[in-house]
Amino acid sequence: MDFFSQLTPMILLLVFAGTLIGIIFGSIPGMTATMAVAVCLPLTYSLGINGALALLLGLYVGGIAGGMVPAVLLNLPGTPSSICTTFDGHPMAKKGEGEKALKVGIVASLFGGLFSAAILFFLAPVLADFAIKFSYVEKFLIIFLALTVIGSLAKNMLMGIFSGILGVWLSLIGVYPVTVGGNGETRLMFDFMEYYMYSGFSLLPVLIGIFGLSVILLDAEKGLKGDGDGQAIKLTKGSGFSFRDIKGQLVNMIRSSSIGTFVGILPGVGGSTCSILAYTQEKNFSKDSSRMGKGAPQGIIASESSNNALTGGALVPLLSLGIPGDSTTAIMIGAFTLQGIQVGPLFINSNIDTWYMIVTMLVVANLIMFAAMFFAIKYIAKVIEVPKHLLYPIIVMMCVAGAYAINYGIMFDVWVLLIFGVLGYIASKVGIEVVPLIIGFILGRSAEVYFVKSLESFGNFTIFFTKSPIAVVLWVLIIISVAFPIYMRMRSRRGGDAVQSN
Repeated sequence: MDFFSQLTPMILLLVFAGTLIGIIFGSIPGMTATMAVAVCLPLTYSLGINGALALLLGLYVGGIAGGMVPAVLLNLPGTPSSICTTFDGHPMAKKGEGEKALKVGIVASLFGGLFSAAILFFLAPVLADFAIKFSYVEKFLIIFLALTVIGSLAKNMLMGIFSGILGVWLSLIGVYPVTVGGNGETRLMFDFMEYYMYSGFSLLPVLIGIFGLSVILLDAEKGLKGDGDGQAIKLTKGSGFSFRDIKGQLVNMIRSSSIGTFVGILPGVGGSTCSILAYTQEKNFSKDSSRMGKGAPQGIIASESSNNALTGGALVPLLSLGIPGDSTTAIMIGAFTLQGIQVGPLFINSNIDTWYMIVTMLVVANLIMFAAMFFAIKYIAKVIEVPKHLLYPIIVMMCVAGAYAINYGIMFDVWVLLIFGVLGYIASKVGIEVVPLIIGFILGRSAEVYFVKSLESFGNFTIFFTKSPIAVVLWVLIIISVAFPIYMRMRSRRGGDAVQSN
């Protein structure tokens, strides 16, 4: 098979480098896995698709796992998905068991990552083969379902739906291409903007601005001097790890990894959700839940196995349907775009060697993450002491250089980087949800094409409701995705009113 000939030392070196860089990004609060992938995305242009994916998957896995370091030692989650790791990890660190807490999390991370890689390998091809049979109607409804899911699961459902619609609107700026049945005219802009925005906003500068520059602006507002100086709990001798610390936790790891993988498959739900769900379920089923929150290893296991299982789960809808499962896989669409490859139902069968490479690199990245963090955790823990005010100027320079070089030196892309960096900053202030916005931006043009093609093919709106049993099922899922969060919010509100009345 050609796949084995492509598994070169350079590919392994790239996944190794990506994993280590991802761990560093994840270990510094605020510098998430998403930011790592966004900043390094322009570097993948000259690597080829396999080299690009090796680097990005390493960044993804390393960034998610690295988030446990500040969660344990600083009580600050390095990534949103490690928020529940703070509940038990930091109390253990304060008792002098920081190294034990970290190594328990590392083992759980490895299990979750490998578990989700297995689910990805078996589920994605089945889902892709099923999706190949979809007509334009079902394809549009799949995207509509994805947008309703990410909107309804946002902190504020109305704002989440608005954010997704705003992303779709931004994606439609520019020419309506003749190649997809359009009239070849520009839209949603003033005449003086046509020279610069004929093709709309370029995806990659948008992603780098939203997930790279906006984070730096938010941290700059808080003040960067002193970040990481003398705040961390030091790792002490005598707090070593033993595999007895995870004895009897297999059910916990399987349950939490299953939750993480399932949440990853749902578009835009996010790592913090899977971490909270897994932690809550472990607290419900644990024989001794009273220890959780006071330094219980099972709490760390639940959080870390679930958030690392998110990686493989989020790749399932990306590779089988062309719909990103989270913000990081949304950025990975940019890597495929750079290489001229379109993800979706035809991707796996048309790029079988690349498909095997993705699964293999996901496994390799998890093994490298485990080896690097388990045996060198004392050195990796020192990363959190590096001040951000020394790192961020370098990252800004990388963002600007990457945006400028992506389309062969177009200065307008640098302005797009700045515009969306400021937009991401403003969005966090006014409550706009970034993930629904960016997924709406990515899927907006495809949704338009499928919607228009459906009407052209069948002539009326009723086709969206009567085309096939699959369409009916998708409508049921859409209704549930909107109605269930409304029901849960109303139920919690009634419960809160009842408590106040008592």
